[in-house]
Order: sequence, then structure tokens, then C-alpha cells
Amino acid sequence: QLQLVESGGGEVQPGGSLRLSCVASGEILDGYGIGWFRQAPGSGREGVACISRRGDSSTYADSVKGRFTVSRDNAANTVYLQMNSLKPDDTAVYYCNGVVALVPVYDWGKGTLVTVSS
Repeated sequence: QLQLVESGGGEVQPGGSLRLSCVASGEILDGYGIGWFRQAPGSGREGVACISRRGDSSTYADSVKGRFTVSRDNAANTVYLQMNSLKPDDTAVYYCNGVVALVPVYDWGKGTLVTVSS
């Protein structure tokens, strides 16, 4: 089964940037579309961005369009989420997962915490 580990979170001021990484093990990453999701305190998990197997197609939640960019390096078995112009509302635990038709299909990892605060 595909296993994914997220990293790169931290605390940043509004307007700052972070790059999250999602590293795969267990299987080759290029067999999967990969989605980034987040869960803010007291809220449900929501989809943020998704990238196709080859990286030639991506989708974004309206709330992050123009600020976040998802990319992948299949040779490195890694998917990235570049987050710019961060806002306090972006504070959440961020997760990645394999997706089928934008629906997450594997067990969730521990995620990585992003805190946007002045």
C-alpha cells in the first residue's frame, strides 16, 4: 500500500511562504494522482489541491487559487505544495493522500502543521 509522509510545516507570519513535501514509500508514486488536504482546528478535512499522475493537470480549491502551487517529482517520489501569501485562515494540519477522482483512498498519515500568525 502507498505510504506517504508529510513535512515542511511550521509557523510563519501572514504574507509568508512555506513549501510542504509529501514523500512516498511502499509503491512508486507515479501510479497515483495525489491530493493535498487540510484540517483546521474544529473543522473537517477539506481538499486543497490535486495533481495528476504525470503532473500535467492540477486543480485547486477556490480559497488557495493563485497562492498555492502543487508539483511533483516522480523520480524523487515526492509531491510538493508551494504556499505563498499565507493567511491566518490557512492555519491547519496539512495531509497528502493518493486520490481517485479527487477522493482520498488511503490511510491518513500524521500530517504537518502550518500556523500562520503574527
